[in-house]
Amino acid sequence: MQNRGNARMRIILSAALAAGLASGGLAFGSLAPGVSAALAESGEINRAVGGYSFQDAAREAPSTRNFRSKDGKLTFAIVTHTAGNGFFDPVYVGAQVAADAFGIKLVMLGSESPVDDIPREIAILNRIVQDPTIDGVVLTTPQSGAFDDIVRQLRARSIPVATTNSYDPKLVDRNQISHTGQDASAAAIGGEALAKCLIDRKVKGGTVIFPNLALLGNEEVNRRIMVAYQATVKTLNAAGRLKDFKVDAGTQNIGLDIDRDDLTGSVASLIEKRKDVVGAFAANAFVTGALGDAITRLKLEGQVCSFGFDLGPRQRDLIRSGALTGSLGQQPFLQGFWPVVQLYLQIDRGISAANLDTRAQLVTRETVDMVGRRFEN
Repeated sequence: MQNRGNARMRIILSAALAAGLASGGLAFGSLAPGVSAALAESGEINRAVGGYSFQDAAREAPSTRNFRSKDGKLTFAIVTHTAGNGFFDPVYVGAQVAADAFGIKLVMLGSESPVDDIPREIAILNRIVQDPTIDGVVLTTPQSGAFDDIVRQLRARSIPVATTNSYDPKLVDRNQISHTGQDASAAAIGGEALAKCLIDRKVKGGTVIFPNLALLGNEEVNRRIMVAYQATVKTLNAAGRLKDFKVDAGTQNIGLDIDRDDLTGSVASLIEKRKDVVGAFAANAFVTGALGDAITRLKLEGQVCSFGFDLGPRQRDLIRSGALTGSLGQQPFLQGFWPVVQLYLQIDRGISAANLDTRAQLVTRETVDMVGRRFEN
């Protein structure tokens, strides 16, 4: 009886399936024009449920190239606050790759300074606002509130805006503007790695320092210092070792301020004055380079658990030499690539602002030769 019942159920299911195929979108008897039964059976799809072809839908809108400037082409500008230290090189590369892919003219601009130069970036942006050929702008916003007027002017002129790298959570119209970058919470990876380095090396005690140009007001960098400091303290405490170390990130936990005009000298001086520095963490490209150079100057390679940010040629060389134990990459290529794509999609598709977290990669001497091969770091 059970076998007979199973056979009857199979017949019922087969009939139901046949009825569904005869009446639904999978019916081979009602295939779209030009679609063979063999193609349909393969699972390949080339027409939407709505009846249009995906190829037609993928075409650019006829009006896209005449957006705003109405000159038959799209022109985007990307402007950064420190183009002089090499960090933003892969950002510009990523932006150019995206621009080439979508047929966009890209204007690459930025402060020539190797350290944060916010007034210079704002001066450049003020010129861009007045340029009638610009159809979209990518900019960094390292100082909270400093770029609100620029953004208002750009948006008043119907120029779409995307931010990259440094994040200002209070930026005017923040929810309507996409951001590409690494969340400051990623710095916890570096802080944890620093603490584990001290524990693994069986360091008995000493001082851990967090040098920074805190007074420049780069809120993203200051948040990284705070997060890394908290992660270092948490990891040492969990191991029962916090009592053995003095972890010093300044009175506000945003770093021990150093001299922007003598980065390496001031970091070296800080290490010498403390006399017992066993660990250090820096939160951006130029302070990380200065930390590694200071350790090299003092001949302390391999003796200090030293971690930093970014993976430019200078940082990679310092990792190889042992002056840096490791450094966190931000995948800066994506910080140029995605905002250009985002602006294009806003213009051509009306896609709303979409953020991209580029996350972090911790690179040490064991893995350093795996990065930087294709201008991505």
